[in-house]
Amino acid sequence: MADITDTSTVRRASSKDANAHAPDSGGALMPLAGISAGQWRALSERAAEPNGYYLPEWELAVNASARGRVNAAALGAWRDASSLIGLVPVISMWRAYKIPLPALVSADPYGTLCTPLLDCDMAEEAVTSLLRRARRAGAHALIFRAISLDGAAMKAFTDVLHRGGIEPLVLQSHVRACLDATGDADDVLREALGAKKLKELRRQRNRLAEHGAVHFDVARTPAEIATAVETFLMLEASGWKGQRGTALGQDEGDTAFIRRAASALAETGQCEIVTLRVGETPVAAAIVLRHRDRAFYFKLGVDERFAKFSPGVQLTLDLTRHLCVDPAIRLVDSTANPDHPMINPIWRGRLAIGDVLIPLRRRDPVIPLIRAALSLRGAIREPARRFIHFVRARQDKS
Repeated sequence: MADITDTSTVRRASSKDANAHAPDSGGALMPLAGISAGQWRALSERAAEPNGYYLPEWELAVNASARGRVNAAALGAWRDASSLIGLVPVISMWRAYKIPLPALVSADPYGTLCTPLLDCDMAEEAVTSLLRRARRAGAHALIFRAISLDGAAMKAFTDVLHRGGIEPLVLQSHVRACLDATGDADDVLREALGAKKLKELRRQRNRLAEHGAVHFDVARTPAEIATAVETFLMLEASGWKGQRGTALGQDEGDTAFIRRAASALAETGQCEIVTLRVGETPVAAAIVLRHRDRAFYFKLGVDERFAKFSPGVQLTLDLTRHLCVDPAIRLVDSTANPDHPMINPIWRGRLAIGDVLIPLRRRDPVIPLIRAALSLRGAIREPARRFIHFVRARQDKS
């Protein structure tokens, strides 16, 4: 049994399977780009739980060029050579956390959701195969970052583990905003915001209209998306993200990723870019992914010159109305940070999200080491994270 004590084992496993490119070749891992796009697409259409960030068009674009997120491996499960039934992109624990212990970690898809894709008719069979392949790769644990805790995928893993006498361990959890899109949008917004806040937002919108007619546009076709993504990149870079150097348009690899992903998903009807305009001037834009009956609110960019009119909130109100009248969408995941000051008051539904440690063997002495290392890392990083947030808040206030 190999031992993933550093990045080399994952690289060796990936390299070995890169030469074979066959799911039954005996290797545990293969390069993500080596997965059949057709099989991946078919699996996504049968997925037990939607995840727009693990759609092949999105994740392959991330894997090709996104900053710090390239060259992931694929942990896959097949029913036969032509039928992929489970998939999660993974990296080593060393690459994810700089911890030299034998675990595989879900790859960051540039969106805060790493729920694996499992065939809805063979979810437990897929889980069993994924766990077996992870052990074959030398891992003692799987770590899922930002997985839906109450969804079908986590239930399938929990049920399979319980039969083997193993308990998954939630390392950290939080809730984030979501929208029940099956309700009437006006009722949803009135219940969430109240009459007084809605009146204030209508006043702001009327003031915004003094600069030109306000209209909400939805880009869907590949040609529309190609234009709209440039508008989004411009708006995002013009605001605070641009000042901090975190806008997608400020990194060549990130820019290439979002252009490629948005274009590819437009071909399958799984990406929309919504824009709020005042006359001909775009004041806010957002990218929304769609997978089965769920939508994912990826990123928002606004023109800070119109900040006093709350253009991001105005766009989100229009987006809420747009999605609530769409019969194909049941739920919208904000994919936002917990306690997000903009989205939390508007979308009052909540999704439980967490990082989960999946032991691969019963009573494995390596598992306490992994937990202790992650706890120590968190104890070191958390004060630094809070300090950075404090400094940024002071800068924003000034």
